Amino acid sequence: MTMARGAVRSVTSGTDLSRSPVARYIQLATLFRNRIGSGEWPVGGRIPNVDELAAEFAVARGTMREALGLLEQEGLLERLRAKGTFVRKTPLDAHAHKLAIDWQSLISAHEGAKIEVLEQRVVAELPAADRLKGRAAPKYQMMRRLHVRQGAPYLVARFYLEYELFKEGPPLQFRRLPTLPILHRIAGDRIARAWQVVTIGTADVEIAALLKVPLNAPVAKVDRVALDKDGVILYAGHGIYRGDAISMEIELR
Repeated sequence: MTMARGAVRSVTSGTDLSRSPVARYIQLATLFRNRIGSGEWPVGGRIPNVDELAAEFAVARGTMREALGLLEQEGLLERLRAKGTFVRKTPLDAHAHKLAIDWQSLISAHEGAKIEVLEQRVVAELPAADRLKGRAAPKYQMMRRLHVRQGAPYLVARFYLEYELFKEGPPLQFRRLPTLPILHRIAGDRIARAWQVVTIGTADVEIAALLKVPLNAPVAKVDRVALDKDGVILYAGHGIYRGDAISMEIELR
Protein backbone atom coordinates (compact mmCIF):
# COMPACT_ATOMS: atom_id res chain seq x y z
CA MET A 1 0.00 0.00 0.00
CA THR A 2 1.37 3.45 -0.90
CA MET A 3 0.96 6.00 1.85
CA ALA A 4 0.04 9.59 1.07
CA ARG A 5 2.49 12.32 1.93
CA GLY A 6 2.07 13.47 5.53
CA ALA A 7 0.34 10.27 6.58
CA VAL A 8 1.20 8.73 9.93
CA ARG A 9 2.32 5.12 9.66
CA SER A 10 0.93 2.66 12.23
CA VAL A 11 2.28 -0.80 12.97
CA THR A 12 0.33 -3.84 14.06
CA SER A 13 0.18 -3.71 17.84
CA GLY A 14 -1.29 -7.04 18.87
CA THR A 15 -3.10 -5.19 21.67
CA ASP A 16 -5.64 -7.40 23.46
CA LEU A 17 -8.64 -5.19 24.23
CA SER A 18 -10.52 -8.05 25.89
CA ARG A 19 -8.28 -7.93 28.97
CA SER A 20 -10.07 -4.87 30.35
CA PRO A 21 -13.76 -4.45 31.29
CA VAL A 22 -13.61 -0.89 29.91
CA ALA A 23 -15.51 -0.41 26.63
CA ARG A 24 -13.26 -1.01 23.65
CA TYR A 25 -13.86 2.36 22.03
CA ILE A 26 -12.77 4.08 25.27
CA GLN A 27 -9.63 1.95 25.44
CA LEU A 28 -8.84 2.84 21.85
CA ALA A 29 -9.51 6.56 22.39
CA THR A 30 -7.10 6.52 25.36
CA LEU A 31 -4.45 4.68 23.32
CA PHE A 32 -4.78 7.11 20.40
CA ARG A 33 -4.73 10.10 22.77
CA ASN A 34 -1.41 8.79 24.06
CA ARG A 35 -0.10 8.34 20.50
CA ILE A 36 -0.84 11.99 19.84
CA GLY A 37 0.61 13.15 23.14
CA SER A 38 3.83 11.17 22.61
CA GLY A 39 4.29 12.49 19.07
CA GLU A 40 3.83 9.07 17.43
CA TRP A 41 0.92 10.72 15.66
CA PRO A 42 2.36 14.24 15.11
CA VAL A 43 0.31 17.38 14.75
CA GLY A 44 -0.47 17.97 11.08
CA GLY A 45 -0.08 14.31 10.15
CA ARG A 46 -2.80 12.13 8.65
CA ILE A 47 -3.60 9.03 10.68
CA PRO A 48 -4.49 5.61 9.21
CA ASN A 49 -8.06 5.32 8.00
CA VAL A 50 -10.86 3.55 9.85
CA ASP A 51 -10.46 0.30 7.92
CA GLU A 52 -6.72 0.14 8.62
CA LEU A 53 -7.14 0.86 12.34
CA ALA A 54 -10.05 -1.56 12.66
CA ALA A 55 -7.91 -4.30 11.10
CA GLU A 56 -4.94 -3.42 13.34
CA PHE A 57 -6.99 -3.86 16.50
CA ALA A 58 -9.44 -6.48 15.22
CA VAL A 59 -12.53 -4.42 16.05
CA ALA A 60 -15.61 -3.41 14.13
CA ARG A 61 -15.47 -0.26 12.03
CA GLY A 62 -18.27 1.19 14.15
CA THR A 63 -16.19 0.75 17.30
CA MET A 64 -13.26 2.52 15.67
CA ARG A 65 -15.49 5.38 14.54
CA GLU A 66 -16.70 5.83 18.13
CA ALA A 67 -13.11 5.98 19.39
CA LEU A 68 -12.01 8.52 16.80
CA GLY A 69 -15.21 10.49 17.36
CA LEU A 70 -14.24 11.09 20.99
CA LEU A 71 -10.95 12.61 19.90
CA GLU A 72 -12.72 14.73 17.29
CA GLN A 73 -14.99 16.09 20.03
CA GLU A 74 -11.88 17.01 22.03
CA GLY A 75 -10.44 18.85 19.04
CA LEU A 76 -7.46 16.52 18.74
CA LEU A 77 -8.50 15.14 15.35
CA GLU A 78 -10.24 16.63 12.33
CA ARG A 79 -11.83 14.62 9.55
CA LEU A 80 -11.68 16.18 6.09
CA ARG A 81 -13.89 14.82 3.34
CA ALA A 82 -11.96 12.86 0.69
CA LYS A 83 -8.65 13.64 2.42
CA GLY A 84 -8.66 11.66 5.67
CA THR A 85 -8.33 12.37 9.38
CA PHE A 86 -5.59 14.68 10.64
CA VAL A 87 -4.08 15.47 14.04
CA ARG A 88 -4.84 19.09 14.94
CA LYS A 89 -3.34 19.46 18.43
CA THR A 90 -1.92 17.48 21.32
CA PRO A 91 -3.81 16.89 24.59
CA LEU A 92 -1.42 19.22 26.42
CA ASP A 93 -2.03 22.15 24.07
CA ALA A 94 -5.19 23.22 25.85
CA HIS A 95 -4.87 21.69 29.29
CA ALA A 96 -1.25 21.83 30.43
CA HIS A 97 -0.84 22.70 34.11
CA LYS A 98 2.54 22.53 35.80
CA LEU A 99 2.21 20.70 39.11
CA ALA A 100 4.45 22.61 41.50
CA ILE A 101 6.63 20.87 44.08
CA ASP A 102 7.43 23.76 46.42
CA TRP A 103 5.22 25.95 48.59
CA GLN A 104 6.03 29.24 46.90
CA SER A 105 5.20 27.87 43.44
CA LEU A 106 1.99 26.28 44.69
CA ILE A 107 0.75 29.70 45.80
CA SER A 108 0.59 30.93 42.21
CA ALA A 109 -0.19 27.61 40.49
CA HIS A 110 -3.85 28.35 39.72
CA GLU A 111 -3.66 31.96 38.61
CA GLY A 112 -6.21 32.67 35.91
CA ALA A 113 -8.38 29.65 36.70
CA LYS A 114 -12.15 29.96 36.97
CA ILE A 115 -13.55 28.24 40.07
CA GLU A 116 -16.98 26.70 40.53
CA VAL A 117 -18.14 25.59 43.99
CA LEU A 118 -19.71 22.13 43.90
CA GLU A 119 -20.31 21.54 47.61
CA GLN A 120 -19.58 23.15 50.98
CA ARG A 121 -20.35 22.54 54.64
CA VAL A 122 -18.89 22.75 58.14
CA VAL A 123 -17.58 19.42 59.48
CA ALA A 124 -16.54 18.36 62.96
CA GLU A 125 -14.25 15.58 61.79
CA LEU A 126 -11.60 15.13 59.11
CA PRO A 127 -11.39 12.07 56.84
CA ALA A 128 -9.59 9.17 58.52
CA ALA A 129 -6.51 9.45 56.29
CA ASP A 130 -6.03 13.10 57.25
CA ARG A 131 -6.43 12.41 60.98
CA LEU A 132 -3.29 10.27 60.83
CA LYS A 133 -1.19 13.28 59.84
CA GLY A 134 -1.69 15.51 62.85
CA ARG A 135 -4.08 16.74 65.55
CA ALA A 136 -7.49 17.91 64.41
CA ALA A 137 -8.96 21.31 65.19
CA PRO A 138 -12.51 21.50 66.67
CA LYS A 139 -14.11 22.02 63.26
CA TYR A 140 -13.33 22.68 59.61
CA GLN A 141 -14.91 24.26 56.57
CA MET A 142 -15.09 21.76 53.74
CA MET A 143 -15.43 23.01 50.18
CA ARG A 144 -15.35 21.03 46.93
CA ARG A 145 -14.60 22.99 43.78
CA LEU A 146 -14.04 22.57 40.04
CA HIS A 147 -11.14 24.44 38.43
CA VAL A 148 -11.46 25.47 34.79
CA ARG A 149 -8.89 27.12 32.52
CA GLN A 150 -9.60 28.31 28.96
CA GLY A 151 -12.99 26.66 29.16
CA ALA A 152 -11.56 23.22 30.01
CA PRO A 153 -11.94 21.63 33.47
CA TYR A 154 -8.65 20.30 34.79
CA LEU A 155 -9.05 19.80 38.54
CA VAL A 156 -11.66 18.67 41.05
CA ALA A 157 -10.46 19.67 44.52
CA ARG A 158 -11.77 19.31 48.06
CA PHE A 159 -10.23 21.17 50.98
CA TYR A 160 -10.71 21.20 54.73
CA LEU A 161 -9.68 24.48 56.34
CA GLU A 162 -9.63 25.17 60.08
CA TYR A 163 -12.87 27.05 60.62
CA GLU A 164 -11.50 30.18 62.27
CA LEU A 165 -9.06 30.58 59.40
CA PHE A 166 -11.88 30.15 56.91
CA LYS A 167 -13.82 32.98 58.56
CA GLU A 168 -10.72 35.16 58.42
CA GLY A 169 -10.42 34.52 54.66
CA PRO A 170 -12.99 36.14 54.32
CA PRO A 171 -15.32 33.27 53.30
CA LEU A 172 -16.47 34.85 50.02
CA GLN A 173 -12.94 34.71 48.59
CA PHE A 174 -12.92 30.93 48.74
CA ARG A 175 -15.80 30.83 46.27
CA ARG A 176 -13.75 32.42 43.48
CA LEU A 177 -10.03 32.33 44.32
CA PRO A 178 -7.43 29.54 44.75
CA THR A 179 -7.09 28.36 48.35
CA LEU A 180 -3.35 28.38 48.99
CA PRO A 181 -2.70 32.09 48.28
CA ILE A 182 -5.43 32.94 50.80
CA LEU A 183 -4.03 30.46 53.32
CA HIS A 184 -0.53 31.88 52.86
CA ARG A 185 -1.79 35.40 53.47
CA ILE A 186 -3.81 34.68 56.60
CA ALA A 187 -1.72 31.90 58.17
CA GLY A 188 1.66 31.76 56.45
CA ASP A 189 3.53 32.49 59.69
CA ARG A 190 1.62 29.73 61.53
CA ILE A 191 2.50 26.95 59.08
CA ALA A 192 5.40 24.91 60.46
CA ARG A 193 5.21 21.91 58.10
CA ALA A 194 3.53 21.26 54.76
CA TRP A 195 3.84 18.51 52.18
CA GLN A 196 2.07 16.87 49.27
CA VAL A 197 1.79 13.33 47.92
CA VAL A 198 1.08 12.55 44.25
CA THR A 199 -0.36 9.22 43.12
CA ILE A 200 -1.67 8.05 39.74
CA GLY A 201 -5.16 6.61 39.42
CA THR A 202 -8.15 6.42 37.09
CA ALA A 203 -11.32 8.48 36.77
CA ASP A 204 -14.51 7.05 38.22
CA VAL A 205 -17.94 7.86 36.77
CA GLU A 206 -18.37 11.12 38.70
CA ILE A 207 -14.84 12.45 38.14
CA ALA A 208 -14.94 11.50 34.45
CA ALA A 209 -18.10 13.57 34.01
CA LEU A 210 -16.71 16.59 35.88
CA LEU A 211 -13.34 16.59 34.10
CA LYS A 212 -14.86 15.61 30.75
CA VAL A 213 -12.62 12.59 30.28
CA PRO A 214 -13.50 8.96 29.49
CA LEU A 215 -14.30 6.58 32.34
CA ASN A 216 -11.07 5.09 33.74
CA ALA A 217 -8.93 7.72 32.02
CA PRO A 218 -5.68 8.40 33.92
CA VAL A 219 -5.76 11.05 36.64
CA ALA A 220 -3.25 12.39 39.15
CA LYS A 221 -4.36 12.48 42.78
CA VAL A 222 -2.67 15.14 44.89
CA ASP A 223 -3.01 15.20 48.69
CA ARG A 224 -1.67 18.14 50.70
CA VAL A 225 -1.56 18.98 54.38
CA ALA A 226 -0.30 21.95 56.42
CA LEU A 227 0.35 21.81 60.19
CA ASP A 228 1.13 24.47 62.77
CA LYS A 229 4.02 24.17 65.27
CA ASP A 230 1.80 22.20 67.67
CA GLY A 231 0.93 19.62 65.01
CA VAL A 232 -2.62 20.89 64.49
CA ILE A 233 -3.92 20.40 60.94
CA LEU A 234 -4.70 23.84 59.54
CA TYR A 235 -5.42 22.66 56.02
CA ALA A 236 -5.91 19.36 54.20
CA GLY A 237 -6.48 19.35 50.46
CA HIS A 238 -7.31 16.58 47.99
CA GLY A 239 -7.18 17.23 44.25
CA ILE A 240 -7.81 15.07 41.20
CA TYR A 241 -6.23 16.38 37.98
CA ARG A 242 -7.05 15.00 34.55
CA GLY A 243 -4.02 13.04 33.41
CA ASP A 244 -3.44 15.03 30.23
CA ALA A 245 -3.70 18.30 32.15
CA ILE A 246 -0.53 18.24 34.19
CA SER A 247 3.21 18.00 33.97
CA MET A 248 5.74 17.76 36.77
CA GLU A 249 9.33 18.83 36.45
CA ILE A 250 11.90 17.92 39.10
CA GLU A 251 15.47 19.19 38.96
CA LEU A 252 17.78 16.26 39.73
CA ARG A 253 21.08 18.13 39.99
